[in-house]
Amino acid sequence: MSATRLFLPLALSLMAACATQPKHNVTVEKQSECPVRLTTGQNLIVMLPSNPTTGYRWAIQDSAGGVLRALSPEVYSNPEDAGVVGSAGVSTWRFQAFAAGTGRLRLTSQQPWAPEVLPVETFDCAISVN
Repeated sequence: MSATRLFLPLALSLMAACATQPKHNVTVEKQSECPVRLTTGQNLIVMLPSNPTTGYRWAIQDSAGGVLRALSPEVYSNPEDAGVVGSAGVSTWRFQAFAAGTGRLRLTSQQPWAPEVLPVETFDCAISVN
């Protein structure tokens, strides 16, 4: 059998395998994108609007610890073109699905020194890992 005849079936099977693999990163930027379904090994990136200069910070209340593991702490960034001190930006968290099951990823935005005051925003997302 010639190399060309072997190459074509191999190439087609590799393309089919790649087409059935889920994206490695899943990004969620708003509550309406939930619930989220992941496969073991996939990364979840959560990006929420944030402005720490107002005194309000996002805090993780429930990390879906049975199915997700944190890959990094919160990273805050603001757009380079904002040009205004105190302008809003984005807080980003990275997680990896490590076990099959379900959980909830819940974050609240509030002033850390006033825990008795209700949060101004809540992000609550059901997570399912296969």
